[in-house]
Amino acid sequence: MTDANIPFNKPFMTGKELWYISQAHHNNQLSGDGPFTKRCHEWLEARTGCLKAFLTHSCTAALEMAAILADIKPGDEVIMPSYTFVTTANAFVLRGAVPVFVDIREDTLNIDERLIEAAITDMTVAIVAVHYAGVGCEMDTIMDIARRHNLLVIEDAAQGLMATYKSKALGTIGHLGTFSFHETKNITSGEGGALLINDERFVERAEIIREKGTNRSRFFRGQVDKYTWVDIGSSYLPGELIAAFLYAQFEEAEQITAKRLHIWEQYHKGFNAALAALPVRLPIIPAHCRHNAHMYYLMLPDLKTRTQFIDALHKMEINTVFHYIPLHSSPAGITYCRTPAAMTVTDRISESLVRLPLWVEMDDEQISYVVEQVRSFMA
Repeated sequence: MTDANIPFNKPFMTGKELWYISQAHHNNQLSGDGPFTKRCHEWLEARTGCLKAFLTHSCTAALEMAAILADIKPGDEVIMPSYTFVTTANAFVLRGAVPVFVDIREDTLNIDERLIEAAITDMTVAIVAVHYAGVGCEMDTIMDIARRHNLLVIEDAAQGLMATYKSKALGTIGHLGTFSFHETKNITSGEGGALLINDERFVERAEIIREKGTNRSRFFRGQVDKYTWVDIGSSYLPGELIAAFLYAQFEEAEQITAKRLHIWEQYHKGFNAALAALPVRLPIIPAHCRHNAHMYYLMLPDLKTRTQFIDALHKMEINTVFHYIPLHSSPAGITYCRTPAAMTVTDRISESLVRLPLWVEMDDEQISYVVEQVRSFMA
């Protein structure tokens, strides 16, 4: 038995973060868009294949930029799942839009693409595809629906860096994509995010919106003789210290992902046979999706069992947690959003899903201890 308390998450440092931060200070630029920010942009563009990448201070900021770029107006409708983080919806509510919630799939817990078309109205302008746990939505179908109805597709790939759908990086299939680098994500800068542009028509305006609605970047490139206010926007860029920390993580992204996948596979092997005869479901990864081991979860029979499970593992010093409260049942969701059909799967999943500890430096002894305690509870 391990002696260590096992937290749900433990942020990882590669060893170069503080050195790069000191270099950023030495460069005499701590505000945004310095050398490390540019390196991060280049890394994201090369690694994902997107047309243009912009670092932001959070994934929330990236989603807000996406809502502005989509020219969202009051009364517009945006289709999305309810089983997601609040900012997926809030970014569009801030522009006056009405999020329209669609139920999720049983297998991947992503938006059920078969239900999207029934939710489209004359007011629909966009679809937000949330890649839950770094597993891709059925993007071919979603993009086909969008083409036929002239809708924009925004990928909320907050959990999806280093994951793919049919060999395409998540965040690069829709018109716009977003990443999160929050401390709970695989690749982190504490707080941070990125907006990926996959459609040429959005590149120039995205740069302006990110710079408080000014043409400041064009001024520094010598394209205009002075910079001024030209559009709506806000201060969406992160400071250079954040970018320096993040670049150290980007350099080790392959190794970080490999370590997380090892832990994920150890869990999966440990539970596959032991829980096969029990009413417990393990994660399902479609063959055409390459996930990034963002999380490992179990689907328990009901809310009562999950509560008992979390309490039991807590007593064994293992910190397990549930995930989202569905947005359609939240006070703001009821006020600002629309739910046109039953959310049967979403409601059931939200009461039964439990997430297990998963962080880069977990060792085999800790993994085995978690597996042993889960098995013991289920027995």
